[in-house]
Amino acid sequence: MSQFEANREPSLRDLFAQRQFMRYWVSRLTGNLANQMLLVAIAWQMYEITGSAWDLGLVGLYQFVPALMLTLLAGQVADRFNRGHIILACFVAQTVTSAVLWLAAVDGWLHRDLLLGLSIVLGAARAFQMPAQQALLPLLVAEGLFPRAMAFSAGGLQVSVMGGPALGGFLFAAGAPLVYGVCVCLMVLACGLMLRVRVASVLTSHEPVTLQTALAGVAFVWRSKLLLGAISLDLFAVLLGGATALLPIYAKDILNVGPWGLGLLRAAPAAGALIVSVVLTRWPLQEKVGRKLLASVAVFGLAIMVFALSTSFWLSMAALALSGAADMVSVVIRQTLVQLETPDEMRGRVSAVNTIFIGASNQLGEFESGATAALMGPVAAALVGGLCTVGVAWLWGRWFPSLARRNRLTQE
Repeated sequence: MSQFEANREPSLRDLFAQRQFMRYWVSRLTGNLANQMLLVAIAWQMYEITGSAWDLGLVGLYQFVPALMLTLLAGQVADRFNRGHIILACFVAQTVTSAVLWLAAVDGWLHRDLLLGLSIVLGAARAFQMPAQQALLPLLVAEGLFPRAMAFSAGGLQVSVMGGPALGGFLFAAGAPLVYGVCVCLMVLACGLMLRVRVASVLTSHEPVTLQTALAGVAFVWRSKLLLGAISLDLFAVLLGGATALLPIYAKDILNVGPWGLGLLRAAPAAGALIVSVVLTRWPLQEKVGRKLLASVAVFGLAIMVFALSTSFWLSMAALALSGAADMVSVVIRQTLVQLETPDEMRGRVSAVNTIFIGASNQLGEFESGATAALMGPVAAALVGGLCTVGVAWLWGRWFPSLARRNRLTQE
């Protein structure tokens, strides 16, 4: 790892000079890009083969359930084995999955049960990949560079989230084999880059495997009110304020923009998040990060309230972009605090807890939005959700004073 003078603030150039981090970053970008393309292609093919909305829902369920069931185990594994090797193994599993799909599409034996079975494989691979990726990042850069590295890494994730589905849909027009073939190539590149990532030192846990050690991440988060406040803040903010599930209703019945408008509405939060990630990479947050975290959640809630009441497509786009921008500020602060406040030998298990909270907030948030919209209508559901999110930010500032008073991202 290259060194920089102790008497100056580490710069963006210092971050780009970290070869191990840059290899990791490009590997993660290409792997996530391929994964997003796979998700789009599998869902499209399932609906093309069966014409069943139920089967389409099963694809998501078969990916989510293994991820939820295996995440705590994955955290234990990330604290006992080389995290780079774990990520590599997950990439290999996704490479093989892509190759099987390509072969099945070329030879014409792609069917419903194969798509569901491979969805389980993808869900299991992601369960082990996410905690290992989160826990590996602090080992690749100096602590002073970590806030920039986290923002830059989050920006790469947003690029893959925006670009993967779009590229997958574009390539699918030329045939499913092309999509799966490109996924194989991207995954092979991700594997090759991960093979070249070298970590200076890795602290692994040698505790016996027991229920207590498996739940050690949960216990650690519970004891640390700072981490408990940061992680639970995201859970309740997204659970109550998320509006993703309502976008088709808004596009069709309220904004009257059709499928093309729906695509732009779904991309707007990611676009806002990407812009902010670039800004935070160049100018990382320095002071009063606790207050800024709470403020960003409140802004997220206010943006959702504007979206709820808007009947203008462009105002709705702007509100969603603002919600994504505010959420990115929250993500960078929370993820940085989680990694830097956790001892390295515990990072895998704590990252697993964080992954469960993120997954639960996204999945349950969509269910909550749909359920409340069925009860009170989409506008009222989105408005109440945004208002509740603002309330959560206010309550967490009083329930978790150590979080509200936190000044800097790095350890004080």
